[in-house]
Amino acid sequence: MKLGVHIGYWGLGLTSAEQLEIVREAERLGYDSVWAAEAYGSDSATILGWLAGQTSTIRLGSAIFQMPGRSAAMTAMTAATIDQLSGGRMILGIGSSGPQVSEGWHGVRFAGQLARTRDYVAVLRMALARERVEYRGETLELPLPDGPGKALKLTISPVQERIPIFVAAIGPRNTQLAAEIADGVIPTLFSPEHVAVMREEIAAGVARAGGGKTIADVEIAPQVQVCVSEDRDAARDLMRPFIALYVGGMGSREQNFYNRLVCRYGFEDAAREIQDLYLAGRRDEATRAIPDELVDAVSICGPPGHVREQLAAYRDAGVGTLGVTPLAWTKDERIAQLRQIAELSA
Repeated sequence: MKLGVHIGYWGLGLTSAEQLEIVREAERLGYDSVWAAEAYGSDSATILGWLAGQTSTIRLGSAIFQMPGRSAAMTAMTAATIDQLSGGRMILGIGSSGPQVSEGWHGVRFAGQLARTRDYVAVLRMALARERVEYRGETLELPLPDGPGKALKLTISPVQERIPIFVAAIGPRNTQLAAEIADGVIPTLFSPEHVAVMREEIAAGVARAGGGKTIADVEIAPQVQVCVSEDRDAARDLMRPFIALYVGGMGSREQNFYNRLVCRYGFEDAAREIQDLYLAGRRDEATRAIPDELVDAVSICGPPGHVREQLAAYRDAGVGTLGVTPLAWTKDERIAQLRQIAELSA
């Protein structure tokens, strides 16, 4: 199992110089990849381009490029450019984002996501292979049939023969689709104890892909929050605000994929209570309502011995890249966490 470091959204609590120092230390420690996120603040592409010129070996992952914010062709251009700048280190992670961001920020209707993702990845594959892009799909047609559009091909070549494409997915149908058309899946609130469900979905997607594709060809690359601490209760408390945000407030009551996910893990009552409190504006109560068992299922926190066991559980679950978010508030504390995680994972 490879380690990656998630630096999340840019500009939240640390300076650019401090973030760069964290990434360079992760590279020195042997972390395989660094992943940058975007929502409606910093964009991932700029951060990865900036890091490409200031690192040498660590791979650069987008987690994720928002599909409603970019055309498929623009995403291909961006990925190829970063791949060139970095000497072939790009990992292209894409995802639908959510309905509130898609419709409220990008002005793109959040509908037909399975078909949209299928068409998007198909165009990415064609463009990155430097084929002339002529495509007729359910949600995308290139060139447009009733105008002066011309079938074009990318004018630059990526360094990698095939830039790996990862799709953010947590629901059953999204996971199956990711396994069918992509090289990896990026789950959030991943639980190694419940990986059997995901592996069944990956197997179904691989079977649809055909062509000799196997489960081993689909990398599972979850993001997980980690805190190594002798005070396990305090470490758990650090995890709760993130879980409350996603389970309680990431999307509407009707469309919260993370809430549905933890229900599938067996936490139906807790998920309902967390969401009710969060949407009522009682966020502190929502945070306190998260049971310890849910915290332990979707994060890694506690003394070194426990963290070592949990890292092994992710490895045994078939995780290919574990993207860790070290939960600490200062640069030095985050670096210390990264060092401990690297040692405990060895």
